[in-house]
Amino acid sequence: MRTNRLSRTRLVASVGAVALAATLASCAPPSTGSTGDSAGGSDATADNATVPDKPSKPVELNILDVAGNLKLTQPMIDEFVEKHPDIISSVTYETGGAPDVTGVVKPQVDSGNLSVDLVLTGNDGLSAGIEQDMWIPIVTDYGDRLSNMDNYLDPAAKMQDLADGYGVVVTYYPSGPLLQYDPAVVTDVPSTPEELLAWAKAHPGKFGYARPANSGPGRTFLMGLPYMLGDKDPKDPENGWDKTWAYLKELGQYVDNYPTGTGQVITNMGDGTWSLIPTTTGWEIEPRTDGRLPNTLEAAHFDSFTWVTDAHYAAIPKGQSADKVSAILLLLQDILTPEQNAKAYDHGYFYPGPAVKGATLDKAPQETQDTINEYVRDWYDDLIESEPQATPLDPAAMVKAFDIWDREVGAGKYDG
Repeated sequence: MRTNRLSRTRLVASVGAVALAATLASCAPPSTGSTGDSAGGSDATADNATVPDKPSKPVELNILDVAGNLKLTQPMIDEFVEKHPDIISSVTYETGGAPDVTGVVKPQVDSGNLSVDLVLTGNDGLSAGIEQDMWIPIVTDYGDRLSNMDNYLDPAAKMQDLADGYGVVVTYYPSGPLLQYDPAVVTDVPSTPEELLAWAKAHPGKFGYARPANSGPGRTFLMGLPYMLGDKDPKDPENGWDKTWAYLKELGQYVDNYPTGTGQVITNMGDGTWSLIPTTTGWEIEPRTDGRLPNTLEAAHFDSFTWVTDAHYAAIPKGQSADKVSAILLLLQDILTPEQNAKAYDHGYFYPGPAVKGATLDKAPQETQDTINEYVRDWYDDLIESEPQATPLDPAAMVKAFDIWDREVGAGKYDG
């Protein structure tokens, strides 16, 4: 599979500022040895050697982000590297799409020649890697070095359970489904799926969403409907979603096309092609903060709905050196402190964003605080507290849901 890498940047640690390294290292279990920092088997790997408390020498890390997670975590990583040059000497960042995970990382794992040291991914990329046997079972093998996981928010802990020990939740948000609309066009805002259907019927071509397999808001809308429509089993798209599939087919009569990414949805809202879309907290907030969407757009929620939660994970490819695993564990432990994890508020991209208790907005950078205070709807936090939350479909069920949607709902109206 051809990679879709979008950017590559490098951070080099400053010399000095090592005071916290000893403190971090002392939190880990006693070491029985150490190995070199080369990946891909040139030195002993974490699969067949004891991972030391601290790398025997500073390591270089190449981090691949396929979830847009660096918007949230790069400031955390950069600060750790700056403060701990004795652990991580430099970091290179690369970005791509979730489908790149198996195409890029799997051949490296199979050949024993890793150039990607750490992957930041959503549930989709993590699941694909689990299926391809690509990841170190990091939590299963080294969970005692990640004690800050004990401080997860409850819904983040449930997202962690979905990882089956192969990934570490670093950021979390309740997601949606919500609605975003142009108040100049949508004067009678839908509050139920039935009202949404009636609005789309009365305004054909003015409502839409992206193909769920390629869009977070699209899949959140898809997975949220069974709860609102009262389907038999919201976790079983094949046998328990009769109402959902019937609804989406009827709704599809009034949708002209389904973009293959959320970016086109934002474009359609920005230029007035569409006037009403399903969305998530992050996709509703951030495009207004950066000018992709006008701040005159409004948001709404369904009268009775269930949040379908989401998270980003850190995963380590198999064959990684013991020294690099050691450094990554120390890095992740630091990311999961409230002071660092509060940076995940960012510009609302994954609102709220933090995965751990105590990572409150007042701990975030002032610029972040100012942006959140200006652009976040004043009813979001209350809604997050008041409405029930459910984890997304498990990997196999999600694949089945995407397949059914592609064949029975989107066929002929999307590219791909």
